[in-house]
Amino acid sequence: MRSCLIVGIGMMLLFSFGGCSGEEARSVTDATDATDTTDATDATDATDTTDATDATDATDATDATDATDATDPSQSDDPYPRPGFGLLTGECGLMLPPAVREQGPWFINNRIDFGEDSYDETDFLELTEGGQEIISDGNAGGSSLLSEVFAFEVLSRCEDAILLKTETEITYSDISGKKTDLLVTIGGIKWGVSVTRAVGFPRDDPYTVERAGELLEQKLSGVIASTANVTQEDAWERQILHVIAYGTEHLESLEAAFGLLDEDIRSNTLVWVTVSDGDDDFLY
Repeated sequence: MRSCLIVGIGMMLLFSFGGCSGEEARSVTDATDATDTTDATDATDATDTTDATDATDATDATDATDATDATDPSQSDDPYPRPGFGLLTGECGLMLPPAVREQGPWFINNRIDFGEDSYDETDFLELTEGGQEIISDGNAGGSSLLSEVFAFEVLSRCEDAILLKTETEITYSDISGKKTDLLVTIGGIKWGVSVTRAVGFPRDDPYTVERAGELLEQKLSGVIASTANVTQEDAWERQILHVIAYGTEHLESLEAAFGLLDEDIRSNTLVWVTVSDGDDDFLY
């Protein structure tokens, strides 16, 4: 009887301990599972955050690259305009030799902005070699020397024009006849360059199409006459009439007037209008 009692008590204790061990095991298992789940979730969150950060960084880098490409001129493959005195914008780098030979009258326009830096003698070394030579050689008279210099600067910086002769060096059959201002080469073609200015007096006076037409007709007639007068030694293939214009209104009137001229007057002359901006009084 005592033996049975002892055995019974032992069995009860065994079952009691076994029950406790099962609950503890479940508790440990549940805690472990919860910890593993939390760790996995944290790892996933961390990975997602890293991926999102990487994606953001990549997007930001792309955006930064795009912004740089859009604003940094050094990223452009176009070498024109070349650097120099005054900021050049607008049409530039257009005069490819085969196309130019085949074209008749042609109208090009761009702008040069001097900001607050008016040209003076201290800026001489910022000019191209050709521009420096034009100043050193001088012209045949009048107050147009600097307009001739900057007409050449535009052609040099936009079209790689090379100065061959200045106004006083070009030879003519009739020394008292019509002359042009410069002889240059662009893409291996010899061009005569006649320079004029489109400006009113006072300078802010309206510049009408009629007034622009009178200027163009006079100067283009001179271009034809000087072409007939130049000697064979300096004969050019075509001429450029380069107009330095005081403002946008002047450009618009010149372009409208050019379209109204007779074909005989326009001939095959290229009319290039450069509008000056900023502190440009020295040109006029």
